Amino acid sequence: MKLKGKVAVITGSSKGIGAGIAKEFAREGASVVVNYSSSKEYADKVVDEIMQNGGTAMAVQADISNITDITKLFEETKKAYGSLDILVNNASVWRYEMLENISEESFLLQIRTGLMAHMFTSQQAVKMFGKEGGSIINLSSTISLNPIPGTLIYCAVKAGVDSIAKTLAKELGPKNIRVNTIAPGMTESEGSTADGRPGSAMEKYYLDQTPLGRIGLPVDIAKVAVFLASDEAAWVTGERISVSGGML
Repeated sequence: MKLKGKVAVITGSSKGIGAGIAKEFAREGASVVVNYSSSKEYADKVVDEIMQNGGTAMAVQADISNITDITKLFEETKKAYGSLDILVNNASVWRYEMLENISEESFLLQIRTGLMAHMFTSQQAVKMFGKEGGSIINLSSTISLNPIPGTLIYCAVKAGVDSIAKTLAKELGPKNIRVNTIAPGMTESEGSTADGRPGSAMEKYYLDQTPLGRIGLPVDIAKVAVFLASDEAAWVTGERISVSGGML
Protein backbone atom coordinates (compact mmCIF):
# COMPACT_ATOMS: atom_id res chain seq x y z
CA MET A 1 0.00 0.00 0.00
CA LYS A 2 2.58 2.52 -1.16
CA LEU A 3 -0.01 5.26 -1.69
CA LYS A 4 -2.22 4.67 1.33
CA GLY A 5 -4.05 7.82 2.38
CA LYS A 6 -3.08 9.79 -0.71
CA VAL A 7 -5.46 11.44 -3.20
CA ALA A 8 -4.68 11.36 -6.93
CA VAL A 9 -6.14 13.05 -10.01
CA ILE A 10 -5.39 11.28 -13.29
CA THR A 11 -6.43 13.11 -16.44
CA GLY A 12 -7.77 11.09 -19.35
CA SER A 13 -8.09 7.98 -17.21
CA SER A 14 -11.19 6.31 -18.61
CA LYS A 15 -9.10 4.18 -20.99
CA GLY A 16 -5.61 2.97 -21.80
CA ILE A 17 -2.58 4.06 -19.80
CA GLY A 18 -4.63 6.46 -17.68
CA ALA A 19 -7.06 3.74 -16.65
CA GLY A 20 -4.14 1.43 -15.87
CA ILE A 21 -2.59 4.08 -13.62
CA ALA A 22 -5.91 4.76 -11.86
CA LYS A 23 -6.40 1.05 -11.08
CA GLU A 24 -2.81 0.57 -9.88
CA PHE A 25 -2.95 3.69 -7.70
CA ALA A 26 -6.17 2.48 -6.10
CA ARG A 27 -4.63 -0.96 -5.57
CA GLU A 28 -1.83 0.79 -3.68
CA GLY A 29 -4.28 2.62 -1.42
CA ALA A 30 -4.88 5.98 -3.12
CA SER A 31 -8.28 7.62 -3.51
CA VAL A 32 -8.52 8.21 -7.24
CA VAL A 33 -10.26 10.77 -9.43
CA VAL A 34 -10.92 9.24 -12.85
CA ASN A 35 -11.17 12.11 -15.30
CA TYR A 36 -12.87 11.80 -18.67
CA SER A 37 -14.01 14.13 -21.42
CA SER A 38 -16.74 12.15 -23.18
CA SER A 39 -16.24 8.45 -22.36
CA LYS A 40 -18.52 8.28 -19.31
CA GLU A 41 -19.28 4.59 -19.79
CA TYR A 42 -15.58 3.68 -19.75
CA ALA A 43 -14.88 5.95 -16.77
CA ASP A 44 -17.72 4.38 -14.79
CA LYS A 45 -16.32 0.92 -15.58
CA VAL A 46 -12.92 1.92 -14.21
CA VAL A 47 -14.51 3.30 -11.04
CA ASP A 48 -16.69 0.19 -10.63
CA GLU A 49 -13.69 -2.12 -11.00
CA ILE A 50 -11.71 -0.13 -8.43
CA MET A 51 -14.57 -0.15 -5.92
CA GLN A 52 -15.29 -3.84 -6.43
CA ASN A 53 -11.67 -4.48 -5.49
CA GLY A 54 -12.03 -2.49 -2.29
CA GLY A 55 -10.61 0.80 -3.55
CA THR A 56 -11.91 4.37 -3.54
CA ALA A 57 -12.61 6.27 -6.74
CA MET A 58 -14.94 8.67 -8.46
CA ALA A 59 -15.38 9.82 -12.05
CA VAL A 60 -15.33 13.53 -12.96
CA GLN A 61 -16.20 14.83 -16.41
CA ALA A 62 -13.93 17.64 -17.53
CA ASP A 63 -12.58 18.57 -20.94
CA ILE A 64 -9.07 19.61 -19.98
CA SER A 65 -8.57 21.54 -23.19
CA ASN A 66 -10.88 24.04 -21.47
CA ILE A 67 -9.51 25.99 -18.49
CA THR A 68 -12.99 26.34 -16.93
CA ASP A 69 -13.34 22.56 -16.95
CA ILE A 70 -9.88 22.18 -15.40
CA THR A 71 -10.99 24.38 -12.52
CA LYS A 72 -14.14 22.28 -12.14
CA LEU A 73 -12.10 19.07 -12.01
CA PHE A 74 -10.14 20.28 -9.00
CA GLU A 75 -13.15 21.82 -7.31
CA GLU A 76 -14.91 18.44 -7.49
CA THR A 77 -11.80 16.74 -6.14
CA LYS A 78 -11.61 19.13 -3.19
CA LYS A 79 -15.32 18.73 -2.50
CA ALA A 80 -15.03 14.94 -2.40
CA TYR A 81 -11.63 14.38 -0.77
CA GLY A 82 -10.60 17.70 0.75
CA SER A 83 -6.98 17.57 -0.43
CA LEU A 84 -4.63 16.38 -3.16
CA ASP A 85 -1.26 14.62 -3.17
CA ILE A 86 -0.70 13.43 -6.74
CA LEU A 87 -1.46 14.74 -10.22
CA VAL A 88 -0.92 12.58 -13.30
CA ASN A 89 -1.14 14.49 -16.59
CA ASN A 90 -1.99 11.66 -18.94
CA ALA A 91 -4.60 13.06 -21.34
CA SER A 92 -3.44 13.78 -24.86
CA VAL A 93 -4.67 13.75 -28.46
CA TRP A 94 -2.90 11.91 -31.27
CA ARG A 95 -3.48 12.87 -34.90
CA TYR A 96 -1.48 11.11 -37.63
CA GLU A 97 -1.14 13.69 -40.42
CA MET A 98 1.59 14.95 -42.74
CA LEU A 99 2.55 18.62 -42.80
CA GLU A 100 0.39 19.47 -45.83
CA ASN A 101 -2.73 18.14 -44.06
CA ILE A 102 -2.31 19.89 -40.72
CA SER A 103 -5.15 22.27 -39.88
CA GLU A 104 -5.38 25.02 -37.30
CA GLU A 105 -8.09 23.01 -35.53
CA SER A 106 -5.85 19.95 -35.22
CA PHE A 107 -2.92 22.06 -34.04
CA LEU A 108 -4.91 23.86 -31.35
CA LEU A 109 -6.64 20.69 -30.11
CA GLN A 110 -3.37 18.84 -29.61
CA ILE A 111 -1.61 21.84 -28.05
CA ARG A 112 -4.47 22.64 -25.69
CA THR A 113 -5.04 19.05 -24.55
CA GLY A 114 -1.47 17.79 -24.45
CA LEU A 115 0.49 20.88 -23.42
CA MET A 116 -1.58 23.80 -22.19
CA ALA A 117 -3.57 21.53 -19.89
CA HIS A 118 -0.39 20.28 -18.19
CA MET A 119 0.37 23.82 -17.10
CA PHE A 120 -3.08 24.72 -15.81
CA THR A 121 -3.74 21.38 -14.10
CA SER A 122 -0.38 21.78 -12.38
CA GLN A 123 -1.37 25.30 -11.35
CA GLN A 124 -4.55 23.99 -9.73
CA ALA A 125 -2.79 21.02 -8.12
CA VAL A 126 -0.18 23.22 -6.47
CA LYS A 127 -2.98 25.18 -4.80
CA MET A 128 -4.34 21.96 -3.30
CA PHE A 129 -1.10 20.28 -2.24
CA GLY A 130 -0.45 20.52 1.50
CA LYS A 131 2.66 21.71 3.32
CA GLU A 132 4.23 18.29 2.86
CA GLY A 133 4.31 18.86 -0.92
CA GLY A 134 3.13 16.60 -3.70
CA SER A 135 3.98 14.72 -6.87
CA ILE A 136 3.22 15.67 -10.48
CA ILE A 137 3.78 13.03 -13.15
CA ASN A 138 3.57 13.96 -16.82
CA LEU A 139 3.15 11.41 -19.60
CA SER A 140 5.44 12.07 -22.53
CA SER A 141 6.50 9.54 -25.18
CA THR A 142 9.63 8.05 -26.72
CA ILE A 143 8.49 9.96 -29.78
CA SER A 144 9.60 13.25 -28.22
CA LEU A 145 13.23 12.21 -28.78
CA ASN A 146 12.69 9.76 -31.65
CA PRO A 147 10.11 11.40 -33.96
CA ILE A 148 8.55 9.76 -36.97
CA PRO A 149 6.93 11.36 -40.04
CA GLY A 150 3.27 12.28 -39.68
CA THR A 151 3.50 13.15 -35.99
CA LEU A 152 4.80 16.72 -36.16
CA ILE A 153 2.39 18.32 -33.67
CA TYR A 154 2.37 15.34 -31.31
CA CYS A 155 6.18 15.25 -31.22
CA ALA A 156 6.32 18.99 -30.51
CA VAL A 157 3.74 18.57 -27.73
CA LYS A 158 5.64 15.72 -26.07
CA ALA A 159 8.94 17.60 -26.32
CA GLY A 160 7.17 20.44 -24.53
CA VAL A 161 5.97 18.01 -21.86
CA ASP A 162 9.58 16.97 -21.26
CA SER A 163 10.54 20.62 -20.81
CA ILE A 164 7.65 21.37 -18.45
CA ALA A 165 8.86 18.76 -15.97
CA LYS A 166 12.43 20.04 -16.00
CA THR A 167 11.29 23.63 -15.48
CA LEU A 168 8.63 22.98 -12.84
CA ALA A 169 10.92 20.63 -10.91
CA LYS A 170 13.21 23.60 -10.31
CA GLU A 171 10.39 26.07 -9.71
CA LEU A 172 8.40 23.87 -7.32
CA GLY A 173 11.23 22.02 -5.59
CA PRO A 174 11.39 24.52 -2.71
CA LYS A 175 7.76 23.59 -1.93
CA ASN A 176 8.70 19.88 -1.87
CA ILE A 177 6.67 19.30 -5.03
CA ARG A 178 8.33 16.76 -7.30
CA VAL A 179 7.73 16.82 -11.07
CA ASN A 180 8.75 13.88 -13.24
CA THR A 181 8.04 12.51 -16.70
CA ILE A 182 7.31 9.00 -17.95
CA ALA A 183 8.00 8.35 -21.64
CA PRO A 184 6.20 5.17 -22.76
CA GLY A 185 6.96 3.31 -25.94
CA MET A 186 4.10 1.96 -28.03
CA THR A 187 1.50 0.73 -25.55
CA GLU A 188 -1.62 -1.35 -26.03
CA SER A 189 -4.80 0.67 -25.54
CA GLU A 190 -8.28 1.28 -26.88
CA GLY A 191 -6.90 4.27 -28.77
CA SER A 192 -4.14 2.34 -30.52
CA THR A 193 -6.62 -0.37 -31.47
CA ALA A 194 -9.06 2.20 -32.88
CA ASP A 195 -6.22 3.77 -34.88
CA GLY A 196 -5.48 0.41 -36.48
CA ARG A 197 -1.96 0.18 -35.04
CA PRO A 198 -2.03 -3.56 -34.12
CA GLY A 199 -0.38 -5.43 -36.99
CA SER A 200 0.41 -2.18 -38.82
CA ALA A 201 3.70 -1.08 -40.36
CA MET A 202 4.05 1.41 -37.49
CA GLU A 203 3.77 -1.38 -34.91
CA LYS A 204 6.38 -3.45 -36.77
CA TYR A 205 8.67 -0.41 -36.88
CA TYR A 206 8.50 -0.04 -33.11
CA LEU A 207 8.80 -3.76 -32.40
CA ASP A 208 11.93 -3.96 -34.53
CA GLN A 209 13.51 -1.28 -32.31
CA THR A 210 12.33 -2.72 -28.98
CA PRO A 211 14.88 -5.08 -27.39
CA LEU A 212 12.24 -6.74 -25.19
CA GLY A 213 10.26 -7.54 -28.32
CA ARG A 214 6.70 -6.70 -27.32
CA ILE A 215 4.21 -3.86 -27.12
CA GLY A 216 3.81 -2.33 -23.68
CA LEU A 217 0.79 -2.79 -21.43
CA PRO A 218 -0.82 -0.05 -19.33
CA VAL A 219 0.29 -1.82 -16.15
CA ASP A 220 3.93 -1.53 -17.28
CA ILE A 221 3.58 2.24 -17.18
CA ALA A 222 1.40 2.25 -14.07
CA LYS A 223 3.95 0.52 -11.87
CA VAL A 224 6.55 3.18 -12.65
CA ALA A 225 3.95 5.87 -11.94
CA VAL A 226 3.32 4.29 -8.53
CA PHE A 227 7.02 4.55 -7.73
CA LEU A 228 7.21 8.21 -8.76
CA ALA A 229 4.07 9.05 -6.77
CA SER A 230 5.25 7.25 -3.64
CA ASP A 231 7.58 8.28 -0.85
CA GLU A 232 10.13 5.85 -2.29
CA ALA A 233 10.83 8.53 -4.92
CA ALA A 234 11.22 11.34 -2.38
CA TRP A 235 14.63 12.27 -3.85
CA VAL A 236 13.56 12.04 -7.49
CA THR A 237 12.50 15.11 -9.44
CA GLY A 238 13.04 16.59 -12.90
CA GLU A 239 13.60 13.12 -14.36
CA ARG A 240 12.37 11.60 -17.62
CA ILE A 241 12.04 7.83 -17.32
CA SER A 242 11.65 5.86 -20.52
CA VAL A 243 9.33 2.85 -20.09
CA SER A 244 9.60 1.33 -23.51
CA GLY A 245 11.10 -2.14 -23.43
CA GLY A 246 14.51 -0.70 -24.23
CA MET A 247 13.52 1.43 -27.20
CA LEU A 248 15.13 4.87 -27.06
